[in-house]
Amino acid sequence: MNTRFLLLTASGTALAALLASCATTTETERPTASRVTAITPAPIRPDSVGAMASAPDATAPAATAASAATPPTVATATGTTSAADPAVVAAALAADRADPTAPSAREASEARAKEKKMTNADYKLMLAAADQSLKLNPKNPQALLQKAKANSYLKNYKEALPIYTLAAKYARNNPDIYYNRGVNRLMLKQYKLATNDFGIAIKYRPDDKESLFGRGVAKMQMYQYKAAVPDFTRAIKLDSTFADAWEYRGISFASFDRPKEARHDLEMAAKLNPEAKKSLRQYVGNEGMPAPAKTAAPVKAAVAPKRR
Repeated sequence: MNTRFLLLTASGTALAALLASCATTTETERPTASRVTAITPAPIRPDSVGAMASAPDATAPAATAASAATPPTVATATGTTSAADPAVVAAALAADRADPTAPSAREASEARAKEKKMTNADYKLMLAAADQSLKLNPKNPQALLQKAKANSYLKNYKEALPIYTLAAKYARNNPDIYYNRGVNRLMLKQYKLATNDFGIAIKYRPDDKESLFGRGVAKMQMYQYKAAVPDFTRAIKLDSTFADAWEYRGISFASFDRPKEARHDLEMAAKLNPEAKKSLRQYVGNEGMPAPAKTAAPVKAAVAPKRR
């Protein structure tokens, strides 16, 4: 396949409802006419995960003593819970922890790489197996996830979306579902909802570089280049050989007049992946300034590193 999106692990995926609205973009974030005039996603490979509303990262600071006068609130995948009793808060937090049966970030990445190599015939077998399991237990979140992923791989993105959402209903703290639904939403150009899904996946699995990358890509598609940079930076810190993260951070820098940083990142990406030389030529001129773009280069959205 000629795209960079990878499907989630065997633990599943699920898409959500139609994109309610696109995030507003400011003129300072939009690329100038002499640079990147528009960014449109390249064809994306089936990937998806179920998600609901946006959730804060796991790194969000805890409440301080100064807020003791206000009943504590607990952010969960399903919303914010208010409770005056610390025991209630602790119980809510415990209930909102990541699914202990979900794979680690490394295991998920390895599983995605394997699934990427599968054929359409394999995806159809995956779909058939999931349907068989669902006959025995229609509420099996793993089977629902597999069914949604199989549909995504087969490019049945709209069909996959409600299945991801149903999987999230029965396993709302499974990061795999949210990652995969996030990718599936990217395929449907539901960028804001994709950002929300990746955010929940990151909350439950903060070291998932591919979820961080996916959220950065979704922000880029909404012209939020500055906001995308921290996500790519975190992905690079987790894996300094993540060529796609270097490339996309470089493109983001080029979009808001950071030529030095753009050149550095795109040169790093080109060292790790020769294909990134195209972006180096496209977005950075010989003197270290962004090169004028006659036509906008499509952003090759990706959530996981390509296997070449």
